[in-house]
Amino acid sequence: MKLTQKRILILIAVIITAFVLGRLTVRGILNFLLGGTMTGGNFL
Repeated sequence: MKLTQKRILILIAVIITAFVLGRLTVRGILNFLLGGTMTGGNFL
């Protein structure tokens, strides 16, 4: 595998990881603000 292929592969892996973590963070914050089951009750 060439260096450019490795770079593209690593870039794709980082993008997927960032997307998944970003989605989880947004869901966690919204869940916290809306009093979801992650925090166990009404915050606002």
